[in-house]
Amino acid sequence: MIGIINYGAGNIFSLTAALDRIGIEYAMINEEGDMENYSHIIIPGVGHAGAAMQKLKATGLTSSIKKLEKPVLGICVGMQLLTRHSEEGDAHLLNVMDIETLHFANRVNLKVPHMGWNKVSPMQNSKLFQNIEKDAYFYFVHSYFIEYNPTFTLAYTDYGIKYSSAIQYNNFYGVQFHPEKSGKAGEQLLKNFCTI
Repeated sequence: MIGIINYGAGNIFSLTAALDRIGIEYAMINEEGDMENYSHIIIPGVGHAGAAMQKLKATGLTSSIKKLEKPVLGICVGMQLLTRHSEEGDAHLLNVMDIETLHFANRVNLKVPHMGWNKVSPMQNSKLFQNIEKDAYFYFVHSYFIEYNPTFTLAYTDYGIKYSSAIQYNNFYGVQFHPEKSGKAGEQLLKNFCTI
C-alpha cells in the first residue's frame, strides 16, 4: 500500500486519481508514525522547491524520510527535494543524492518552463521502466532541472540540454515528469514502483 507524504505542496488529486484508475491502494502520511503503515512512499510536489522544503520541514518528517529503507518515489518537485540544493530560492534540500537542481534560464534558448510531452531515455535496466516502450513520452511542467550525473541517472531527457529525468540512489527514486498525467506509460511506471 502506498503512503503519500501530505505536506501541502503536491498535486494530490491528480496522483490519487491515477492510483484509483490502476487499482492501487493509498492513504496520506501526516505524521512520522504513519510511515510504518505503508510498503512504498510517494513524495509529490508542484511549485517552488524552496517553499516545498519549508512546508516539508514544518511537518517534522524530513529526518524520518531520509532514514527510510522502503521504496520512495519523488515526483517533480518531490524529486528535486531529494537533491542537495536548488537554485530556486537558494534552498538546501534533503541531500539524499549529492546533485544540484538548476534553472533552465541562461542555459537553454528554449521556452521556460519546459511544458508538455518529451522523450524519456532510460540509461540502464531498471524495474521502474519495465514494460514501458523505450524512449516513451511523458508529461513535464518545470522550470528547474536536475543536473545530469551518471551515478544517479536512471533516464535522461533533452530540452536544449541533457538532464536527469529519472534518478535513483538505493531505495530512493525520483522522476521529473508527472507519471499521473502521462497516460499508459505513466500508469505503468506507477505500477512498476509498487513492485520494487
